[in-house]
Amino acid sequence: MKRKLLATMGLVVASMMVFAGCGAGNSTAGGNEKLMVIGSTSVEPLMQKFIDTYTTADVEMQAPGSSQGIAAAQDGTADIGMSSRELKDSETGLDATAIAYDGIVAVVNPNCPVNDLTKDQLAKIFKGEIKNWKEVGGPDKAIAVFYREAGSGTRGAFEELLGLENVDESFVAGVMDATSGVIQSVKGNDAAIGYISYGSMSTDVKALKVDGVECTPETVKDKTYAIARPFLLVTKQGTDNPATKAFIDYILSDAGQKIVTDSNYVSVK
Repeated sequence: MKRKLLATMGLVVASMMVFAGCGAGNSTAGGNEKLMVIGSTSVEPLMQKFIDTYTTADVEMQAPGSSQGIAAAQDGTADIGMSSRELKDSETGLDATAIAYDGIVAVVNPNCPVNDLTKDQLAKIFKGEIKNWKEVGGPDKAIAVFYREAGSGTRGAFEELLGLENVDESFVAGVMDATSGVIQSVKGNDAAIGYISYGSMSTDVKALKVDGVECTPETVKDKTYAIARPFLLVTKQGTDNPATKAFIDYILSDAGQKIVTDSNYVSVK
């Protein structure tokens, strides 16, 4: 009887140890940690490359936008939030790590003779205050302005950097829901202008200089190019998740930053 009691107690203790092991951390069946990353659609393609080459943890990603990713990091829904803009003063309680830099380029049709605009001229074009190319040294043609959709990280950064607020979109030629849509629209219209990420630059369109400065990795990094933004990973202050730190360390490593430069973005190193 005593032997049966001891055997029963041993089974109970072993079961408790199994359940305790399952509840520790955030492990998957394969033994890897599981991380949730939420945020920017602009950061998403680059993040997918990090995920594809990282084997230490299982990383799940959702990309509803920068603001949602920041909020998810704040409330703990995400281990890591992705943002393609600087944090606002109201977005507190977070640590932000820059993993790459990206310029935003104003693009025109390759046949457009205009090569350089001031930051102020760009702002006025995208506000609808400058309506004809002749006002900025181009031909006598109405400017066809193409925007990205509301919620786009590229649009949010572009508007913030140029001071575009509450723009009446009734003057625009089109609002595109993807970078490819902007490129195709500008490619097909020699009076068009739009904006895209430097990392998505195509030979189908021509990038304009801003205040005489060309968008290059060097001018983005040294901040002489006026329309540039960071790609940030944000985590909640006070959290200490070794798996999260290890993943961010990988992204900042030489191997991770080579992925950045191979993807036509600007390394933080």
